[in-house]
Amino acid sequence: MNEVSRCLEGVRVVDLSQFEAGPSCTEVLAWLGADVVKVETPRGGDPGRSTGAKPGQDGLWFALLNANKRSMTVNLKSEAGIDLIKRMISNANVFIENFAPGTIERLGLGYEVLRQINPKIIYAQIKGFGTGSPYESFLAFDSIGQATGGSMSITGERGAPPVRPGPTVADSGSGMLMAASIMGALYRQQATGVGARLELAMQDAVMQYLRTAFSEHGNTGRAAQRAGAKSPSVVNVPSNIYPCSPGGSSDYIYVYASRKAPDQWHRLLKAMGKADLIGDPLYETAQARVKNESLVDSLISDWTRQRDKYEAMRILGEAGVPVGALFDTMELENDESFQKRGIIQTIEHPTLGALKVLAWPVRFDGRPPAVQAAPTLGQHTEEVLRQWLNMSQSDIEKMKRDGVM
Repeated sequence: MNEVSRCLEGVRVVDLSQFEAGPSCTEVLAWLGADVVKVETPRGGDPGRSTGAKPGQDGLWFALLNANKRSMTVNLKSEAGIDLIKRMISNANVFIENFAPGTIERLGLGYEVLRQINPKIIYAQIKGFGTGSPYESFLAFDSIGQATGGSMSITGERGAPPVRPGPTVADSGSGMLMAASIMGALYRQQATGVGARLELAMQDAVMQYLRTAFSEHGNTGRAAQRAGAKSPSVVNVPSNIYPCSPGGSSDYIYVYASRKAPDQWHRLLKAMGKADLIGDPLYETAQARVKNESLVDSLISDWTRQRDKYEAMRILGEAGVPVGALFDTMELENDESFQKRGIIQTIEHPTLGALKVLAWPVRFDGRPPAVQAAPTLGQHTEEVLRQWLNMSQSDIEKMKRDGVM
């Protein structure tokens, strides 16, 4: 473990979360040095393990969301298994779960129960909808959170049906908000010994990422609109995706010129060899460009179609124009600069072999935390029981015989 990964050293996390929202949260804590023990059912473990998995392997989906953790198996349908979790809670700083509404309480591991065992516990829950919501008991996944939280309503082309955004804003987005909240609660816990109950709804989390959209409807008096790749308020032209050579599925570039910085439009014209249009009343003001948006888009498209996206981005970027090529996941993974900076790291996985994985993107003194392989199912069960509960080998063997793990 390098120095970056020691920030949360000594923090113990009992992780009963699964799929993505909870695991993305606890992965951050694990990257920063917390001892995250992922508690899984003996039969199959986290359902995410089988997502896209080949026989005898964990799925890559699981491996990318559970790095740096330890795994232990516990039969939560047995009284002894529930008792074992309670014993672990007495030695833990954080407990987190994202089961369906009401499940954790039916298991006998609700907040009031665990708070009696450990008053300092930080008890974190991620659900689809918040306590008091009319949909509180409803099941939810990422798409549900995005639909009900507003992100779908502003994604898509003007006048066309809504589209689900590609990034898992509800799942991983909820995880990031909860991770930040847990670390705040840990700071208070260390200073005062006071615990906390943290509740986050995916719907509420998505709304948090829509603050600029809420500002738009506050300014216009109507709901924020879909605008494709353009600015929803149609005040910045150009602000669009433009096609590049040779015309593949990702051969595009995004070009933006701020109305607050008129010089950016002039730089764009010069870079495209159109300096003669500087001062032309059709384009000179932000208002004129909005009015003649189709002409602006045609002007830029004619130029971008003659170049690949890398050349177009280099020319415009060096000219001081806000620009970005559309890179797909394969291009990003193969970009050596991410490896050099540690944003993508190559690790050895027990069943998947050499594996490129995304690291926590915040760099501490120049480097992100080191990534360790996600655990195989139950890999650390005995190790955790010995370290957390000082359990003897004979007691562990008895638990195995009794079906607790």
